Amino acid sequence: MRRFTRSVAVAIAAGLLAAVTGCGNSGNSGNSPEADSSATKALEKVTYLTSFGNFGRDAYAWVAKEKGFFAEAGFEVDIKPGGGTGDNLSKIEAGAAMFTPLDLTGLLLARGNGGAKDITVVAGIQQNTMAAIISLEGNQIATPKDLEGKTLADSPSSVVRNLFPTYAKLAGVDASKVKWVNGQPANLIGLLAGGTVAGIGQFVVGKPTVESVAKDKKAVVLPYSDVMDDLYGNVLVTSAKIAKENPDTVKRFTAALIKGLVYSVDNPKEAGELLQKNVPAAAAAPAAAECELMAAFVRPDGSSAPVGSIDTERVARSIETLQGAGAIPAGLTPDQLIDSSLTPAS
Repeated sequence: MRRFTRSVAVAIAAGLLAAVTGCGNSGNSGNSPEADSSATKALEKVTYLTSFGNFGRDAYAWVAKEKGFFAEAGFEVDIKPGGGTGDNLSKIEAGAAMFTPLDLTGLLLARGNGGAKDITVVAGIQQNTMAAIISLEGNQIATPKDLEGKTLADSPSSVVRNLFPTYAKLAGVDASKVKWVNGQPANLIGLLAGGTVAGIGQFVVGKPTVESVAKDKKAVVLPYSDVMDDLYGNVLVTSAKIAKENPDTVKRFTAALIKGLVYSVDNPKEAGELLQKNVPAAAAAPAAAECELMAAFVRPDGSSAPVGSIDTERVARSIETLQGAGAIPAGLTPDQLIDSSLTPAS
């Protein structure tokens, strides 16, 4: 009797094992060898530069990484702090990074004056420029004209600084009466808060971060968009070589990054926390406030354009603005920089 019981138990166990094995095999039945190998395929390594340091406005890259959007698209992304439009541009051209956001106007200035020939724009990040001069109450700066006689700081390669002559001309400011000194992304706000300079080149969304450092002083913001309303903000770029030879890589990376961008402006508090998790020096609360403010630039009121899209007619008008101000010569067209086959559909 005992022998019969043991035999039944062994038979049941064997049947269960066969059933489990059969279920596992049936789940994979019909899968091609390519599908099986893709599940274990190594992630493609990508180096990405933020636009300018590690502030809330760039948290979306960290969000895309932390939420698994990059991994889902097949990428292992190394995120490094960028140094502004000019510095990031040179690194993309040198092959030191594959993707970065650059201010489109700064890129137009560079290309219009003979540079940036190996750069391709593949998506829009902000639909309007966020370039601005930020000062503090008490510095006697309330209007653009008040900048005359003042000392401002910014990185030499920053679009805010390089676009300033055009902004000044359109805003009625004598640019020759404004002094600029050099500053790096990490110390600009400290220079302003410490009283070393009267204003700094910043993005509009930098206001909460400036006020968090300045403590008891309110920020005064002079947006460039007040006099140049056709300009885009940051756009995602890669090298012309990558865009031409690896369009699928570009599209997959772009989609993952834009997914992180949308998530960040929809969930600013979490975006700030994820930034601080990866960059402890970046305070979560000001970063979240930057993400919240950036929502209006990513999805402007009244605009039906999909996030990430680029309207080449608007870019053409931006070029006309720069040409009219004498910032670039005639001859530049949007298609020299933008690959519409790679940008999200508008």
